[in-house]
Amino acid sequence: MVDPPYPDDPGRRRFLKNTVTAFLGGGFGISVVYAHRFPTGLLPVVLQHPEPFVDMLGKDTGMRLLNDRPWNLETPAHLLDDPVTPAERLFVRNNGTMPVQPDPNAWTVRFDGESCPRPTDLSLNELKSNFETVSYQLVLECAGNGRSEFNPPASGNQWTTGAVGCPLWTGVRLRDVLEAVGVRDDAVYVAYYGADIHLSGDRNTEAISRGVPMAKALEDESLLAWEMNGKALPLAHGFPLRLVFGGWPGSVSGKWINRIVIRDRVHDGQKMGGKSYRVPRQPIAPGSDVPDEAMEIIHAMPVKSLITRPKSGVVLPLGKSLSLGGHAWGGEGKVQAMDISIDFGATWKSCRLRDPANRFAWQQWEAEANFPRKGYYEVWARATDDAGRMQPMIVPGWNPRGYLNNACHRIAVRLV
Repeated sequence: MVDPPYPDDPGRRRFLKNTVTAFLGGGFGISVVYAHRFPTGLLPVVLQHPEPFVDMLGKDTGMRLLNDRPWNLETPAHLLDDPVTPAERLFVRNNGTMPVQPDPNAWTVRFDGESCPRPTDLSLNELKSNFETVSYQLVLECAGNGRSEFNPPASGNQWTTGAVGCPLWTGVRLRDVLEAVGVRDDAVYVAYYGADIHLSGDRNTEAISRGVPMAKALEDESLLAWEMNGKALPLAHGFPLRLVFGGWPGSVSGKWINRIVIRDRVHDGQKMGGKSYRVPRQPIAPGSDVPDEAMEIIHAMPVKSLITRPKSGVVLPLGKSLSLGGHAWGGEGKVQAMDISIDFGATWKSCRLRDPANRFAWQQWEAEANFPRKGYYEVWARATDDAGRMQPMIVPGWNPRGYLNNACHRIAVRLV
C-alpha cells in the first residue's frame, strides 16, 4: 500500500482526485484503463509520487520537479545544450490547472476591450488561413529563474538556472491580427485570458491574466503561436494556441489563449499587481518590506548566459584542456561579448560567439579553458550586451519575489 504524502490535507487530496481524469484521461492522451473500477477516495500512485508524471508529460526524465500544484519543472543546465530547445527539455511554468483535451477545430479567440472598436471572434482555423504564417526562435524565460540564490530567500518556486529555453515558434504576428480587428488610438495595453483554471477551482477567477504595452504587442516577433519546433504545441506549453513575447518574462506569453483584450489602460488582471512580476523602483536592502506603490512592472529581461557543457562537477587530468559551450541572450538586446573566468573573476578570456538566428533568440558560445595546477576550480560565464550591460558576478538587487537574477553562471571543475 502506498501512503498519501499529505494525509493532513484533505483539500489537496480532493483537488488531486478531481483532476485525475483531467490529467490522465485525455489531457495527455493517456486512457485510464479500468477507470470505472478505481476505488473512490484513493489517489493514483502517479499523483501521490509525481516524479513519474515528468515522463508522462513527455519530458526528459532528467528534469527537476519543483511543484505539482500547479506543475512546474525546470531543466538542468547540461540538458539545455541544443541550439533549438526540444519540447521535452523546455521548462514548465503553470499558474493553474491545465485545460482538458482542447479541440483545436472548435477553438476560438475573442478580441475585445475598451480600445477594440469591433469585438471579434476568430477561430484557430481562421487565424491559420487568413494571416501570414511566420516562425521565429525566441527565448522564453521565467522572471524568477535563479530565485534560489537570493538571500534572504524569496517566495515562489526555487528555480536554479533551468527556467529558460529557446524553441522555434510558428504562428501569426499578433500585430497583423490586431490590425484586422481594429485598434483605437487610445490603446495602451494588450492582455490575455486563457483556459487554465484557478487552483481553487473557481472558474470566475483567472489563474493568471497579464499583458504588454502596445509597442511590444506590435513587434514583428510577437506571436500567436500554435506550433513549437514544427509540431503542434504540447498541452503543457499552451495547446492549441499561446502568445510568445521574446525577451520579456515568460508570464506575459500566456497559454491556452481564448481571449485578448485591447485596453486603454495598463491591464489589471490576475498577477499584474502587488508583488507579482514587479520589482522595486529603487534599490533596497535585502529583506526590506516594500509597499506596492514602490514597485514597477518587469519589462525586458536582463542580459544572461548559461554553461551547458560540460556538466558541473567535471573531473579531468592536469594538462588537458576543457571544452566549454553554452548560450547567451540579452532580453531585448543582442549579446556582443562573452567571456569566461577560471580565477573567480580576477581575469577573463573571450569566447567565440555566434550571431542569433533572429532577434530575441539566444546565441551559442564556445571556449577552451586550461588550468595551471591540480585542485578545485570554478568556471564563470559572463555576457555583455550591445548597450554595454554586463552580467554581475554576484546576485543583483534583492527583491521580494526573487526576480531578474542574472548573476554569472558557474560550474565546478577538479583537476587531478
